[in-house]
Amino acid sequence: MTPVLVHEGDSPVVLGLPHTGTEVPPEIAADLNPRGLMLEDTDWHIHRLYDGLLAGATTVRATFHRYVIDANRDPDGASLYPGQNTTGLVPTTNFDGLPIWERAPDAAEIARRRDAYHRPYHAALSAQIDRVRARHGVAILYDCHSIRSHIPFLFDGRLPDFNIGTNNGMSCAREIEAAAVAVCSAAEGYSSVLNGRFKGGWTTRHYGRPSEGLHAIQMELAQATHLASEAPPFEYDPVRAAALRPHLSEILDRLADLAPKLRGTS
Repeated sequence: MTPVLVHEGDSPVVLGLPHTGTEVPPEIAADLNPRGLMLEDTDWHIHRLYDGLLAGATTVRATFHRYVIDANRDPDGASLYPGQNTTGLVPTTNFDGLPIWERAPDAAEIARRRDAYHRPYHAALSAQIDRVRARHGVAILYDCHSIRSHIPFLFDGRLPDFNIGTNNGMSCAREIEAAAVAVCSAAEGYSSVLNGRFKGGWTTRHYGRPSEGLHAIQMELAQATHLASEAPPFEYDPVRAAALRPHLSEILDRLADLAPKLRGTS
């Protein structure tokens, strides 16, 4: 099993795709319960949704499922949202707070998975960010995510369609944040929020160092924007996706256009 797939491009934008993978090695699948085997918390079809939206974009995509290990969590296991319901480095529950394991992995197994999956993904992502920055003088990481619109265990009510995360403005230049907000706010028929329930995961917080020319922003999309149903089999809706894709394309285009202006700034 190859833990990460990389496509190198010549744009200043790198797309991170940590949660679209659905591969679970047989020895790990054997320990999941029937609920866990449904893989409900996948970022369903996100790689398809973003495919071809920005010419020359580099993509770094995890092939393993987040139940194997979550590539968007701190490898040391620290919580992203202390005091709030969330899932960890190797989740013990799904997003509804229900158990997913017949036999949960112990510390030694988690360490093994960190070495086999989490570390290779971030080695590849880091290498591509460094390559892009060397070419352009700046790199913009856009981390691609999605989640169900209604998950009472994690948040109240219905999630906005566009959830922009910049770690409260610390992970990227204000121009990048403003560009994403402008596109989402102007998208007719869609709702949006900046640094709401989702402020950016470990990836955004770890790589976002604007003073070093490394900018990171996370986009968490409500799955109602591009799926036919937010329940199994989580089918892609081409009509909804076709309406959404131009807005995502405009965001990526604006970020790429900003790169030369951000070169050498702090």
